Amino acid sequence: MVFSSIVFLFLFLPIVLALYHLLFLPVTLGWNSNFWRRASNLFLLMASLFFYFWGENFLVWIIIASTLIDYFCGLLISGGFGKQGIQLLDPEERRSRLQRTGLILSIGSNLAFLGFFKYFNFGVYNYNRGMGTLGLPALQWEDAVWVTLPLGISFYTFQSMSYTIDVYRGKVRATRNLIDFACYVTMFPQLVAGPIVRYRDVARQLVSRKVTSERFASGVNRFVIGLAKKVLIANTVAVGADHVFALPTEELNFSLAWFGVVCYTLQIYFDFSGYSDMAIGLGRMLGFDFLENFNYPYISQSIQEFWRRWHISLSTWFRDYLYIPLGGSRVSDSRTYFNLITVFFLCGFWHGASFTFIAWGLYHGFFLVIERVGLGGILAKQPRVIRHLYSILVVMGGWVLFRCAGKFGQAMDFYQAMIGLGQGRGIEYGLDMYLTPDIALAILVGIIFSAPILPYLSSKSRAWVDGLRGFSRVPAELGLSFVRVVGLFTLLILSAMWLSSGTHNPFIYFRF
Repeated sequence: MVFSSIVFLFLFLPIVLALYHLLFLPVTLGWNSNFWRRASNLFLLMASLFFYFWGENFLVWIIIASTLIDYFCGLLISGGFGKQGIQLLDPEERRSRLQRTGLILSIGSNLAFLGFFKYFNFGVYNYNRGMGTLGLPALQWEDAVWVTLPLGISFYTFQSMSYTIDVYRGKVRATRNLIDFACYVTMFPQLVAGPIVRYRDVARQLVSRKVTSERFASGVNRFVIGLAKKVLIANTVAVGADHVFALPTEELNFSLAWFGVVCYTLQIYFDFSGYSDMAIGLGRMLGFDFLENFNYPYISQSIQEFWRRWHISLSTWFRDYLYIPLGGSRVSDSRTYFNLITVFFLCGFWHGASFTFIAWGLYHGFFLVIERVGLGGILAKQPRVIRHLYSILVVMGGWVLFRCAGKFGQAMDFYQAMIGLGQGRGIEYGLDMYLTPDIALAILVGIIFSAPILPYLSSKSRAWVDGLRGFSRVPAELGLSFVRVVGLFTLLILSAMWLSSGTHNPFIYFRF
């Protein structure tokens, strides 16, 4: 079940929201708030497990096992099994062998789940390929059982693992309430494609959140915008990207290659940021505030800035749990460069079990290093348009590796075509075959709204209304609200009409 589906939008979500808010109503009214808030957490846990079971069936046992292991490891680290009870650990205090064992067990089990289910097939495939290259076919593992990749395992293992690390570091107090913790790990809005929510950011909300009409309306607004980004823009340009990347490499030419890369550049942003918007919006409808995951990354003027704006929950996760523990930038220059390359090597490998994903990570790591070496200083002296052009071209070049998962040859052919060395003549496969009016419109709208146009228009209209005095302000307020409601309703109807055709695409990051 995906957010951009008729079943989710018009069956699962309305039922869950109605029952959840019915359970939460006593909290709003102040009647035995603690009991009913816990009851709503239990209901949200059950709904989330059902949501995951709908798509993954009995692979739901993995997330249940991961949750239980990290819950008990958190208690072990924080003294939850002792007489003194759960303690917020002193960050400066030396940890005992038992506490270190709890942390190792948590990290080891999460990485074991992730490593087996995500990288087992990759390992077997490359092992067999290596044995074949060495002329040792008898040593190939031909009868290996291929493993199914559970949706969202990269997200929920990182999320659950961050809890025990933060407990160990003394950043957060462990919880004894298994329902609250399981609700945090499995919460369906961000379960299968993020953002990666840390326990310390929602710990208080799990036990003392409030649901207001303003927050619910804000959540609906954010959800509908995210749905439109996914359905109306990402899914439309995806058609162009899919067609071009499926072409025989000998048919690629300059215009087709750039058209395909532009389409994919817009697709992956509006697809993933659209999902994040929907997750944040759903969270608000349920009374939770999740941190932002995107901040208009395509307006960046360097690759450093791009990674401060793109997939923020992942980049900050790697920063806090890997880059800084390695020494970050507080060490020698050579060690800092090593740390950056290591982090982005693992970032690429996190995205997928393929050498092209590793190459994509190293590609970004390389540009981060050369920006630190001196390119960043040179760029700082250039006009804004030059800095932006550099950034977007580097990012688009990286997306070629990302899209050609496991196919280095195809990526190289794309690079050749993008610099005018493609073999295609545009006769049998021409740009006019794929640049349809709907894709052209989606590209135009996508480029415009890749910049912070909506926040700008919203702030300007709000400032205009606030500047009015007397009776004229009332109709202006009503008019602004009317335009907003009509706009959202139009986006929802258009998205539903598009989905009713049954041609929606799954979210790109579901595979990661």
